[in-house]
Amino acid sequence: MAVHDHPATVGRARESFAKTSDIDEFVEMLEKYERGEISADDWRRFRLLRGTYGQRQDDLHMLRIKIPQGLLTADQLYALADVADWYSRGFGHITTRQNMQFHFVKLHDAEKAHRRVAEVGMTTREACGNSVRNITNCPYAGVSPTEAFDVTPYSEAMTRYFLRHPLSGVLPRKFKIGFEGCAEDHVKAAINDIGLIGRIQDGRRGFRMLVAGGTSIMPVSGYVLYDFLPAGEILAAAEAVVRVFHDLGDYKNKHKNRIKFLVRKLGWDQFRAEFEKRLADVRAEGAPSLPFDPETVEGEPAPDWERPAPPSVADVAARVLSGEVRGPGIRPEPKPLLTVTDAQYSEWALTNVRLQKQPGYSTVIATVPLGDLSSMQMRILADLSRAYSDGTVRVTPTQNLVFRWVPNADVRGLYERLCALGLPLGDADTIADITSCPGAESCKLAVTQSRGLGYYVEEHIRNNRRLIALAPSLDIKVSGCPNGCGQHHIAAVGFQGSLRKIEGRPAPQYFVMVGGGVTSEGATFGRLVAKIPARRGPQAAERLAELYAAERQDGETAQAFFNRVDLTKVKAVLADLEPLAPEDATPEDFIDLAEDHAFNPETSEGECAV
Repeated sequence: MAVHDHPATVGRARESFAKTSDIDEFVEMLEKYERGEISADDWRRFRLLRGTYGQRQDDLHMLRIKIPQGLLTADQLYALADVADWYSRGFGHITTRQNMQFHFVKLHDAEKAHRRVAEVGMTTREACGNSVRNITNCPYAGVSPTEAFDVTPYSEAMTRYFLRHPLSGVLPRKFKIGFEGCAEDHVKAAINDIGLIGRIQDGRRGFRMLVAGGTSIMPVSGYVLYDFLPAGEILAAAEAVVRVFHDLGDYKNKHKNRIKFLVRKLGWDQFRAEFEKRLADVRAEGAPSLPFDPETVEGEPAPDWERPAPPSVADVAARVLSGEVRGPGIRPEPKPLLTVTDAQYSEWALTNVRLQKQPGYSTVIATVPLGDLSSMQMRILADLSRAYSDGTVRVTPTQNLVFRWVPNADVRGLYERLCALGLPLGDADTIADITSCPGAESCKLAVTQSRGLGYYVEEHIRNNRRLIALAPSLDIKVSGCPNGCGQHHIAAVGFQGSLRKIEGRPAPQYFVMVGGGVTSEGATFGRLVAKIPARRGPQAAERLAELYAAERQDGETAQAFFNRVDLTKVKAVLADLEPLAPEDATPEDFIDLAEDHAFNPETSEGECAV
């Protein structure tokens, strides 16, 4: 991993991804826009490439801060906490692509936020827009007992290669890349424009390379471009794929132009031929090489410095209660838990503690409901990372946090402080750990308040723990629109926000899909089984869990079961939840979950495609 010891940090640090010139240019372009020297469309295209995304609320913005490889240092957590306090609502949101988002930010505060995170090496460059987006990485890379090798150095090298690359910000649409090295695919490689899965063949390191995967309005599992690509050739191959997309992509039809559409238009053989042509060009120009020997680069070593003493449980609780969250929408409200029983600890450890391949150490998952962290939680997590981990945490595509390098003897102490921090929940990556996009709370495209459904479904499942025992592998994901930022297409049970009219009045509803998921063999996508009023979402999740538990075969995952089972049987289980006659509708049916006013689905042109 490309890390170095830095005298200003405790633990690990990386070379900065930030450049102050990016922020200076942001200020210059904003001034030109305000003087009328550039158009609104030109300004929008530019600010998106600097991670500044318009919300449905006038003059307010979402800031997206990239977290390359999902890796955050303690100093970076403190910087993100400052941005949350100074410019947002006192909390941030972890995304499924390992970014941190802040909502309800005033435009003239964006520069200040950019400068604060730049101080600790973070950037918003190419976080949004038609660009090579944040490159995701397995959060267990380097410590997983099942991995082929640590893919982090390769992922970081590709991040640095494409950051500010001449083509990175001038593509037809967004372009996503993910790296995985484990037997279980944590980053969902098959739904990326480029997915790279670590393999060893004949003693050499390399990658299975998938291209043109994606979800949204045309879900596609990535095509196998290479079953085994030597590790030293990944930059050249990725450059050639990006060139094909840049040269041949459709710049006019933004809503139907990801690279998957280009492959469908050309056909796989023609696409492959175009790729080979550009790969030859790349090699003739001097193929880019990794900044290390791909066969011998080592992963991160165990921490060898003296770790500071952890804050006391009482201090953690007092600090987290002193924090403030504010503004509209669902907000995290940390509630310290000061007394932990042996039974509670044992139950939590079953799902949230995993032994590392390095003897004596564990990875510890902090389950983060809805992916939301208050600013004070971020600061305390930073302190805990220094005391118990290696001064870093990793964010996961399931919107949680991972501590690595926790001595086995210290896991209980870390858990007690997570409880005091208001993060006591276990059941990580189970049916009780719901993934959700921000939804209509802020997004222009969203129809429904997806976070509201996520909150109520999770609450229902955690209050009925028999469901966790019945169907632990049944993952649930929620999106407020078809774009699928909550990744509902690849969930065993996915909910997609929609609306229905009841005597002319709009009411929130969800499409229910089953059978989605990603394995090392590729992706399957959920099949529609029902359209239900929003408030019946918890009931639908419960019935699907019971059906799976009752009829699954031995060892059968929820994804496999819902792909095998006859859909008529699944539909029958949910059939009575679908109708909502006018005489049966209650006032609450016309109010979206977590809202207090009549449902009014005012969508507008989003900024996912510009």
